[in-house]
Amino acid sequence: MALGDYPVMIDSGFRRGSDILKALALGARAVFIGRPFNYAAAVAGQAGVLHAVRLLRDEVDRDMAMLGVTHVDQLNPTMLILRQGQLSR
Repeated sequence: MALGDYPVMIDSGFRRGSDILKALALGARAVFIGRPFNYAAAVAGQAGVLHAVRLLRDEVDRDMAMLGVTHVDQLNPTMLILRQGQLSR
């Protein structure tokens, strides 16, 4: 999905695989993640970053399996449960 001719890319506060899938389901074309990898690098260097990447990838794979999808293009807003008033702020 794009806004006009511009793809939607999002950043800020994404920590888990489910966060990524929610953003993609709502139309984001890209999700940027930095802080978890910065922390992993500070603690364990390259090995820490690789471990964090594996954890995130495994979370995304597991959550997609629970949703019954095999590709991110299959995600859509109907897969989300919105809390009353959550988006009205």
